Amino acid sequence: MAVAEVGFVEYGEVFTRRWVVETILDLAGYTAERNLTATTLVEPSVGSGAFIGPVVERLAASARTHGVRFEDLADAVRGYDLQPQHVESCRTLVTEILRTHGASDGVARLLAMTWLRSADFLLDDVDVPADFVVGNPPYIRSDDLDDETGAAYRARWTTMWGRADIFVGFYERALAMLKPDGKLGFICADRWMRNAYGARLRELVAERYAVETLWQMHDVDAFQAEVSAYPAITILGRHEQGTVTVLDTTDEFGPRGAAEALRFCQADVDDAHGHGWSGSRLADWFEGRDLWPAGRPALIRVLERLNETFPTLEETGGTTKISIGVASGADKAYIVDRHADVEADRLLPLVMADDIRTGTLGTARRVLINPWDERGELVDLTAYPRMARALAAHPAVKRRFVARKNPGRWHRTIDKVYPGLAERPKLLLQDMKAQITPVLEPGGLYPHHNLYYIVSTGWDLEVLGGLLLSEVAEAFVDAYGVKMRGGTLRFQAQYLRKIRVPQPEMISPEVAVQLRKAFRAGDRAAATRAAEAAYGLTEGTMAAVRGAKRDNTPSLFD
Repeated sequence: MAVAEVGFVEYGEVFTRRWVVETILDLAGYTAERNLTATTLVEPSVGSGAFIGPVVERLAASARTHGVRFEDLADAVRGYDLQPQHVESCRTLVTEILRTHGASDGVARLLAMTWLRSADFLLDDVDVPADFVVGNPPYIRSDDLDDETGAAYRARWTTMWGRADIFVGFYERALAMLKPDGKLGFICADRWMRNAYGARLRELVAERYAVETLWQMHDVDAFQAEVSAYPAITILGRHEQGTVTVLDTTDEFGPRGAAEALRFCQADVDDAHGHGWSGSRLADWFEGRDLWPAGRPALIRVLERLNETFPTLEETGGTTKISIGVASGADKAYIVDRHADVEADRLLPLVMADDIRTGTLGTARRVLINPWDERGELVDLTAYPRMARALAAHPAVKRRFVARKNPGRWHRTIDKVYPGLAERPKLLLQDMKAQITPVLEPGGLYPHHNLYYIVSTGWDLEVLGGLLLSEVAEAFVDAYGVKMRGGTLRFQAQYLRKIRVPQPEMISPEVAVQLRKAFRAGDRAAATRAAEAAYGLTEGTMAAVRGAKRDNTPSLFD
């Protein structure tokens, strides 16, 4: 089962195409050529039998090759599903496959009954040491679980925290079942790789398991229904981390490309491309609970090198800080024009997304009714009767949670207004935009909550702006961030903090001038050339790794 927002919502079901299943089994090493009768495979959520069918076919062929009786296969497979009707339909499917391969009706029925059970994989007693765990775990958002079930899952599976989707728990339990050198092969939404709620699962994988293969299949027709999440094939192993084969695909990727890519994963080459895919072999994988990147494999390799060489943005330039602007909790009340009937010293000039949407700083026309004084304390409302009247005219202000929690401080904005921030020069970035577009605000304006800002005591902000305008900086956000439909990027603080940059003193004066000039002109190409020099990359590196097809990558399959 899988990732869906159309149909089957209650159980998160969408079923996997046959060629995808066959590919996962091949990648995991569950092939009929080996003696599968001596192994145990677990399928956590059998659904309509998309995985169980091919699994039993391979197992039966292996048993015939190795002269093993069907009667001796009772421990070879375990499959589970929460819905009894799925279990029954899969038992029928398994029985027919076994009979076709020569099993008697009685043995086929007995094995089907033994192998397949109705159970909640995350709660019921389904533990069995496994050589393989494969499948397509259900995609159910945490908000869609009833409170009792959600609490039970979270109490048992520690990686399910925050807003973790249910498949996070499936990963944790499946990994715990693996024998030494066992393999997990899932096709699943890749949200956990690039969201905060996946941190514990990423840390678990880094500490105890190995990433072997990661195929990004965001635009691939991998399921029997249209889905609205970004799937990936992930092969994990219970052994020390070694090399990793990473694949990026297009909407042209299908059975032919999958066969090519499988050969690449098994070959001794570092880079290759084929029909609808490009791949690279990395020497290692990312450690700890940090976000995992996505994108073209050659680009991931460049990012891996930059991660090892350069500090993060907030580790440079003296004190450098990335944050978000102020959230009021009732913008219609707090954001007004400059002529509002409020005490002048309570009106704070505000910069909003519309003021920088063109890529340059326009005329800021709105102000924030600011209930915080120069020490960061709430002002006394009795001293500001006009402000009190203006806010009280909007009933929504007192209905906010922060107001109900502390009625005596009902006039506060949700976020605090930090003294001195408005006066500081800062780089501003709009949250959602097709390309990274830093804008310099020289001081005097306070950022609204749909803007992220960067302030620094050690950077020339125009030089830093040139770095951030470049394709190098954008590549970090593109690789680590969660994208919106249409490819729109999210320039949130958690992704901006992934950007690695040289220390400002390590940038030569000549390159600094180039970066500053490119930033002032809004010239991305010039900024990228200068940034490549600042990072020690060969000119044209970004064009090569972000291109449609790398000329120096072997095409073994044309």
